[in-house]
Amino acid sequence: MKVLLVCMGNICRSPSAEGVLRHYLELGGLAKRVTVDSAGTYGYHEGAPPDPRAQKAAIRRGIDIGRLRARAVEPEDFERFDMILAMDRDNLEDLHRACPPHRQDRLGLFMRYSGRHAGADVPDPYYGGPDGFERVLDLLEDAARGLTEELRRRLQDER
Repeated sequence: MKVLLVCMGNICRSPSAEGVLRHYLELGGLAKRVTVDSAGTYGYHEGAPPDPRAQKAAIRRGIDIGRLRARAVEPEDFERFDMILAMDRDNLEDLHRACPPHRQDRLGLFMRYSGRHAGADVPDPYYGGPDGFERVLDLLEDAARGLTEELRRRLQDER
């Protein structure tokens, strides 16, 4: 199973989501069965590490995202990944425009898997202060728990 997490620039929300989801997959014993990556709908920051504020907030929760590097969504991603989950509706719309018709079913919102905030957008913390990065991690952790359970069910169904 392969999951791609997407925001606009791939330096705040989606790399944070990648780190959080990997953490929960590890805790759930699924890390060897699920591949996780992140990308941006735009290549503004291609090759850059996550925003330092995102890195600091993640480290406080025991998650190291410092080795990740920003990249843009590529056409091949629509074939390569089983699930492509956007952080918000605007980026989901961008994905729908770029995605071939026969792969549209792979697209969705990451927060769909949240227990407390299902369907919410993950707000972009880039122009705010440190509290915004903490709020984003709270949302991402909630959705990552739900997605981990969904992936567990899907992997069991494949057996």
